[in-house]
Amino acid sequence: MANKFNLMKLVLAGTLALTLTACGSSGTNNGNSENAAKPDNTAAGSTNKPEDTKKDNVTITFQNIYPDPTDPKNGMMKKIVKQYETEHPNIKIELDSLNTDQQKLKLKTQAASKEVPDITIVNPAAQMQPFVEAGLFAPLNDMVEQNGLKDTFQEGILDWYTFDNNLYALPDGNNIGVVYYNKELFEQGGVNVPTTFEEMVDVVKALKAKGIQPMAIGEKDTWTGSFLFMNMLLRTNGGPGFLQDVIDGKKTFEDPAFTEAVSSFEDLVQAGAFQEGATSFDYNAGENLFKTGKAAMYYMGSWATGGIETSSVNGKVGVFKFPTINGKGNADEFMLAPGSGFAISANSKHLQETKDFLNYFMINFPKEAFAVKGAVGIAQKVDGDFKAAGYSDMAMEVLSLFQSVKGGDLAFDNTMNPGTAQGHLTSIQNLFVQKTDPADVAKEHQSAYDSNK
Repeated sequence: MANKFNLMKLVLAGTLALTLTACGSSGTNNGNSENAAKPDNTAAGSTNKPEDTKKDNVTITFQNIYPDPTDPKNGMMKKIVKQYETEHPNIKIELDSLNTDQQKLKLKTQAASKEVPDITIVNPAAQMQPFVEAGLFAPLNDMVEQNGLKDTFQEGILDWYTFDNNLYALPDGNNIGVVYYNKELFEQGGVNVPTTFEEMVDVVKALKAKGIQPMAIGEKDTWTGSFLFMNMLLRTNGGPGFLQDVIDGKKTFEDPAFTEAVSSFEDLVQAGAFQEGATSFDYNAGENLFKTGKAAMYYMGSWATGGIETSSVNGKVGVFKFPTINGKGNADEFMLAPGSGFAISANSKHLQETKDFLNYFMINFPKEAFAVKGAVGIAQKVDGDFKAAGYSDMAMEVLSLFQSVKGGDLAFDNTMNPGTAQGHLTSIQNLFVQKTDPADVAKEHQSAYDSNK
């Protein structure tokens, strides 16, 4: 597996490709971006020909994680699908739109019975590996060579989806974790952007005292709390690599850096940072609290930018880096999020037709994402001037943060095996419900790791 790729190089190369266009270049640096920008029925990836008049009807199931109609990517997906169906009358694309946790659970069930949908969603690195080893996904090497599709991706990003020199998924994102904040609510609460974690806890308490909900989260989808927690561990560890040190036998979960991260996380929870019943809010419901102006802060990957930009709080939102904790860590080190990837079932009854559609979808993805203001943090090169296209000041702030990235860590469940990851997700979710001795949380993690080696 190509997971030894240098993270800093991946992010810096990717952000360079993105921010060059963000600053108003002519777009001539983007390889085959001309293909991605074709607006009509001759869009790259189309294989429709006048003589193709009598073909068998084909239905392709497209499992995805764009269920929220307010998410720009939802509308973008439907537009590309409709366009493809128009050009290929014998093809029907059946959408199976689920939130992230629902999709993960459904895919596990489908994988167990070897009934993976034609196109599904999978996360990179460790999360992909069991599916690849089980032979459930089709290699896509041949597909990405069509129409220069491979060259539309940012340098190095495809390595996270490659095993034994075979590419098994195409990512939709290349993101960093940031804190979004509502400037109006900060002003009403009389608080400023925190530069340390200790100040962040004080901001939470001050907002709470003014009757303002400090932070929003959708912890029913357990990865959300984990993503935040891991940014805190990145700080208390003094830099990236804690989980890799555990895997290499250099550290255990009972290391002081881990227990300090748990303690700090609990400080945030106990200060009243999150909405009541946070574990009953899924990702979309949690994010909607922020997007409707009902919460002052929201920690999430930069993929959330597009949805926030098209919400009622657009124009009121700024972003800041997750701060240092007890003087530890570097704010220019971020949680790095190579996005979820589109994989094709090795057992698809319509393998070639499915490859043709996914090729078309990904060729058109950058252009359509840019058009709906959803192109911040995508995995492909973007041909366009973000500012001239009307992207908000917030979006431009996020793009500027990409330029400051000095490295970081991947999410827990993209690094550890599935059994350990599930133990971690459950353990962190419990912290939203009850305060637990950090030493006991560390032992829970170590036990899960030892049981799943």
